Amino acid sequence: MRYSRMFIPTAKEAPKDAVIQSHILMIRAGLVKKVSSGIYALLPLGYRTVKKVEQIIREEMDRIGGNEFYLPVLIPGELWKTSHRWYDMGQELFRLSDRGEQDYVLAPTHEEVFTYIVKDHLKSYRDLPLTVYQIGLKFRDEIRPRFGVMRGKTFIMKDAYSFHPEKDDDSLHKTYSDMSGAYRRIFLRCGLETIPVAADSGAMGGSQSEEFMVSAAIGEEEIVRCPDCGYVANTEKATCRLEEITYEDTGKLTLVETPNVKTIDDLSDFLGIGPDRLIKTLCYKTSDGEYVLALIRGDLEVHETKLKNYLGVSDIEKAKGEEALSKLKIPMGFAGPVGVRGARIVADKSVGMMKGCVTGANRLDYHYKNVNAGRDFVPERYIDIRVVGDGDSCPECGGRLFSFRGIELGHIFKLGDKYSRAFGVTYLDEGGETKVPLMGCYGIGVERTVAAVIEQNHDKDGIIWPMSVSPFHVHLLPVKYDGDMKEAAELLYTELSESGVEVLIDDREERAGVKFNDADLIGIPFRVTIGGKSLAEGEVELKVRASGESKRIAVKNAASVLQNMVRKELDRYGADGHFEGSAQ
Repeated sequence: MRYSRMFIPTAKEAPKDAVIQSHILMIRAGLVKKVSSGIYALLPLGYRTVKKVEQIIREEMDRIGGNEFYLPVLIPGELWKTSHRWYDMGQELFRLSDRGEQDYVLAPTHEEVFTYIVKDHLKSYRDLPLTVYQIGLKFRDEIRPRFGVMRGKTFIMKDAYSFHPEKDDDSLHKTYSDMSGAYRRIFLRCGLETIPVAADSGAMGGSQSEEFMVSAAIGEEEIVRCPDCGYVANTEKATCRLEEITYEDTGKLTLVETPNVKTIDDLSDFLGIGPDRLIKTLCYKTSDGEYVLALIRGDLEVHETKLKNYLGVSDIEKAKGEEALSKLKIPMGFAGPVGVRGARIVADKSVGMMKGCVTGANRLDYHYKNVNAGRDFVPERYIDIRVVGDGDSCPECGGRLFSFRGIELGHIFKLGDKYSRAFGVTYLDEGGETKVPLMGCYGIGVERTVAAVIEQNHDKDGIIWPMSVSPFHVHLLPVKYDGDMKEAAELLYTELSESGVEVLIDDREERAGVKFNDADLIGIPFRVTIGGKSLAEGEVELKVRASGESKRIAVKNAASVLQNMVRKELDRYGADGHFEGSAQ
């Protein structure tokens, strides 16, 4: 491709709202253009890379027996009402109506549509297992779009779904494992090292899920890992061993005045006891309008996603002070579980062993001392709702956990029969009995993957593309696009292009410095500089973008040298060595 004919709007500066390197470099290198908050257009360079990531995904999905579909993004609302996600998903779901006042959604994912399509064609156990997938646009009304294409309102996603015989966990597990292996190959081929992480299934539902993360300081997910046994999970799913703390029954429940002492730290200081002797009580209101008291040991924090999942609601929020006082007669800062009416009480497992402790008395400026769990209050259930982090004990081996941040690129789920049962999908088993198939769900964020590649592969000058997903393989840069330099560049361009090597030739009438800066910014793996002095000696300069290594090669051998280098690099990333593409 000729630079002069391609739309590559490079920029020296990035917009002020671009704060992470992938966002900054995607804007500066002319890969994307912001259209609105959370909405980005893919420009030619960016789209070339996205298509390469898509092709890698497509090859690996086909390798494990996936059937590719192309589905609409405008979905009848009735399908989402059937699955109940019309009501459960909350404000992230784009809902709209047509001129006939029929409800529709802009699809954030495609469980409903695939299940609807498959329903009429699954007749027998012989039709199972079945794996289907598509690569297409998705829409979510993110409350805080940020980090460029990392979290936008519209994005490209590969979503796959599998259908399996009822009660045949082995069949579902095999496809789940095949997908896990395919995901590892996909990300390796894109030049990424990923960390599979046990994860929360969220609104998707299901019994088991796993995220594929890349470690990054700007990651939106917090992950805990045990260096001793390898246990790893995101904080929405992470558990830990309970600390061995000895509590003693200190006597009868006693009311104590604590004027204007509202926080855990203040209460600990006021009473001269550690926060592990306090029971923290947080008041929440669910999306269903129900009030819930969440109890946890005073030195720990509640993980609201864990609590929300236990309650089975789409959202929770902390109750406002005046609301809690009006509805539950609880003054904020003095809340406790003793004698409360009108609210569910849920306690973290850390509370179950607590005796002789302190909690709010639901009375302004008063707390209770000598509180025993089980005697003075009984929650509906003791569950894990704590935030797990650095220094907590590994649930597997007891070692110390450490935390780090990561970017989620892919997520796989065992869905069970949530959607197949909702849509009435059935088949006949070997005995002629009607059964409901099990399902799995498997997603990858395409543009997120591109951004993650840039996060892990850049320097102060720009992007450093792995060969497998680079928009081009070779960047030809004649210092002056004129005379002998032009002639030599054009000859090399033709030879490389005809062999299938993807080449960008900088045929602009620009200063050499501008061309070199743009080449480093765009980050194509191999740059070939054709200068007057070296050309007079029968040579050109080859620079490897990743290492910065430069060397001279003979003009007459340049095409074959570059072909071999490109092929070797593609083989490193699992490509089959076959070049696709032609001169442009």
